[in-house]
Amino acid sequence: MQKNVLKKVMKYALATLMLFSAGIIPAMAQQKPGTGTASYYAQKFHGRKTASGEIFDNNGMTAAHNTLPLGTLIKVTNLRNNRWVVVRVTDRLHAANRRIVDLTQAAAKKLGFIHWGLTKVKVEVVTKEFVNSLPILEMAMNP
Repeated sequence: MQKNVLKKVMKYALATLMLFSAGIIPAMAQQKPGTGTASYYAQKFHGRKTASGEIFDNNGMTAAHNTLPLGTLIKVTNLRNNRWVVVRVTDRLHAANRRIVDLTQAAAKKLGFIHWGLTKVKVEVVTKEFVNSLPILEMAMNP
């Protein structure tokens, strides 16, 4: 009897591990909100390939993050003025970079730190349902 129970536990643990490693179940540690310094991409990266294979567009709403899975939607809030944007992770930061996120210039403008270059932010993972629930005016006129 104990062998059957142990077999089932091992079977479910292995299945969960496989889903986790395939990125279907994101790591909980990766979804914890975090605060840190944000920067934005230099114009020289416009048109280059990102870690996801997409071509980088500095006018889009994407970001680089080192631990979240590519394709993750994140809400980035500027802690200086409470403005926020939702961006999709499409790239990675350089390993030596100590920033939490690197944003497009379009996102930096919406967050109001394009002239400073850096700002303190809060990063939260959000769902497609969250994004779809936002009124279009709220997204366009986010203070």
